[in-house]
Amino acid sequence: MAKRPTSPAAFQVIDHPILRHMLTEARDKRTGHARFRELLGAIGGLMAYEATRDLAVDPLAVNTPLEEFRGVRVRLPLTIVPILRAGLGMAEGMTRYLPDAGTGHIGMFRDETQLNPVGYYEKLPLNVAGGPVLLVDPMLATGGSAMAAVTLLKNRKCKDIRLICLVAAPEGVERVVREHPDLRIFAVSQDRELDDRGYILPGLGDAGDRLFGTSE
Repeated sequence: MAKRPTSPAAFQVIDHPILRHMLTEARDKRTGHARFRELLGAIGGLMAYEATRDLAVDPLAVNTPLEEFRGVRVRLPLTIVPILRAGLGMAEGMTRYLPDAGTGHIGMFRDETQLNPVGYYEKLPLNVAGGPVLLVDPMLATGGSAMAAVTLLKNRKCKDIRLICLVAAPEGVERVVREHPDLRIFAVSQDRELDDRGYILPGLGDAGDRLFGTSE
């Protein structure tokens, strides 16, 4: 088993009983795709609170029914970027709470022979580098897809990138933190290990297939 990450500043497990409860139901193989999709959306929305805790804000004055109030609004741009296709479920839940955020998409699939990511699609807002990017993928397994996506975003001049996932394998976290020490990673659980096929144990299976009710 790989050792646990030595950079707590880079990797954070969001330990909350509601999230643990939802993740347990999502892991259950009896959970159908409709409920699985609902769970991923709810978890994504709740994780957005923690991952955006330190967002910059600008002052904003509004009028209540009684008087003027000086409050704040989140500074834009802010971009949510799911890695297709499994990241879509979590990203949809996050946009409910961050409706003014832009949305980009990065398409990647894993070569099951070499366990390497293969990119096939990229569409990002023109101002993506102007603010934080929430990169979304439910599974951080070998770390290959995450590193490729982070590299792509850095090539677009993005500086504040936050990877948000449900479950992460120690091997993948170590690899990503080593290659991108400035990246912040948020997860609900750090699972035990990868199996010999590169799947997370105990994991939750293929998130994309479970999200859309498909199978390979």
